[in-house]
Amino acid sequence: MNAEIIAIGSELLTPYRQDTNSLYLTDKLNQLGVEVHFKTIVGDRRTDLVSAAHTALSRADIVLFMGGLGPTEDDLTRECVAEVLGRKLVRDQQIVEWLRARFAERGWKMPENNERQGDVIAGAEVLTNKRGSAPGQFVHIKDEGGEAVIVLLPGPPGELMGMYEDQCVERLRKVLPARNIAVRELKIAMIGESAADKRAAAIYSQYKDVETTILAGTPGEVQFHLRAQADTPETAQNRVDELAAALEDEFDDAVFSTRGESMEKIVGYYLEMKAATLAVAESCTGGMLAERITSVPGSSRYFLGGAVVYDNTLKTGLADVPPLMIAEHGAVSGQVASALAEGIRARCKATLGVGITGIAGPGGATPEKPVGLVYTALADGTKTEVAERKFFGDRDRIRQWATQQALDMVRRKLM
Repeated sequence: MNAEIIAIGSELLTPYRQDTNSLYLTDKLNQLGVEVHFKTIVGDRRTDLVSAAHTALSRADIVLFMGGLGPTEDDLTRECVAEVLGRKLVRDQQIVEWLRARFAERGWKMPENNERQGDVIAGAEVLTNKRGSAPGQFVHIKDEGGEAVIVLLPGPPGELMGMYEDQCVERLRKVLPARNIAVRELKIAMIGESAADKRAAAIYSQYKDVETTILAGTPGEVQFHLRAQADTPETAQNRVDELAAALEDEFDDAVFSTRGESMEKIVGYYLEMKAATLAVAESCTGGMLAERITSVPGSSRYFLGGAVVYDNTLKTGLADVPPLMIAEHGAVSGQVASALAEGIRARCKATLGVGITGIAGPGGATPEKPVGLVYTALADGTKTEVAERKFFGDRDRIRQWATQQALDMVRRKLM
């Protein structure tokens, strides 16, 4: 069976509010063997919502509506779904009294418009809301025209998630056929999306029963999303695992994650496993590398710290880069990147030191040193590696590429 998720609210059609509930519901439906074929966002206009509901019910077995269950005039989900189904709304006085009691507990008098939240589509099961005032509804249709499930859920994430877990999962299990979906996510470092696909296509095309999606993640990362559906969890899992293994063989050590972990988390695993510590000296990335490393909980066990050394005097003062080296080779050079890595490693008494210097743009370039030129160095006390790369994109993208290059150098060093 397939599903469609409809997020309701004019605020979701602005730059200021984002629908995240559908990501949660997609994951939960996949666990039940249900694939989401469509996601729709519709504003608080009756004609638009009726149209969206008509379309969804014509093409999906399960339709989940999120939002529009409040007491105000623009909360129209109940009315519109009832219209599309050709069913009446029946006011449930038990819900109304429960709402009155809820308001009274807070010392408030319930406004009359809240009574609308007691309107139930004829034949629907009421889903109680333990975290808010908007009840949900569950409609299971099974007649000569076919079978369908319609679920009305509140919009606030805390209310929606709690209601789904407590009251929808078991109801859905009872009406769904036995079907299972298995997924895997592989991540590849420092290979472009088209180049990765060219190498992988001959492999994944042999697995017709596994859906393969290739996505560009953060700069310097390509993701392979694998999905298989089968009658048993074991069969589905075996198929995605078999394809994942074949892709790992092809990409070898460029594969940095086989379960969807981030690069910074993988680097943290290696540092902890090797009982190693890390310090960084950043110029063009301006602290972005340190931010990525410290976004992982527990990173204090292996990340000692470092310095943002934009100005040349700080390169000398905090990372001991010789002024004559900067004068001779320029701040953006392999020599200075090496000195940054070696100097910050020694200063912080870390196992490894990383130095980054480059031109993130849009200004500051010369014909010899264009925008996007970045030098990344990794020092371990006995040897210093330097990578010279020319990255493309805007300022932020170049900086992201540079941090990915640095983390990948640390990862490969510790493998």
